Amino acid sequence: RILEYEKPNLIGGGKGPACRLELWDCSGDQKFETCWPALMKDSHGVVIVFNPELPSHLKELEMWYSCFVQQQPLLDSQCLLVAHHKPGTAGDTENLPLAHPLDKLRLIHSNLEEDPEDVRMEFLKYFRSIISLVNESREREEMSIIS
Repeated sequence: RILEYEKPNLIGGGKGPACRLELWDCSGDQKFETCWPALMKDSHGVVIVFNPELPSHLKELEMWYSCFVQQQPLLDSQCLLVAHHKPGTAGDTENLPLAHPLDKLRLIHSNLEEDPEDVRMEFLKYFRSIISLVNESREREEMSIIS
């Protein structure tokens, strides 16, 4: 599944061009592993959504991080972990036992019934950081061609 998203004025405080983003969903199922290289090609960031109440998800996080971030290679700042709490669960948002190096990644907790606006704002911050990295990389590449 691919979600295309266009956000006007994402950078620049109300000024500037619109940004077009594509979110590719690999469903979290390893039976689609043959498709992963296509998902990873030319990607600029990785968002890993998991259920923190399932111990198996905490174990799988390391595999997803290794495959989609370390093997690309992407910077840790290009990865966002989203601990999604299902409606009606009280989930512990303070003491989530993440293994190293996952404990260094940006982590947000989402509960769309309680704080949808907070989740939206965190995604926008993440996307802005990705756009800044892409723009900086493009500028360095242009400067290396000029000089």
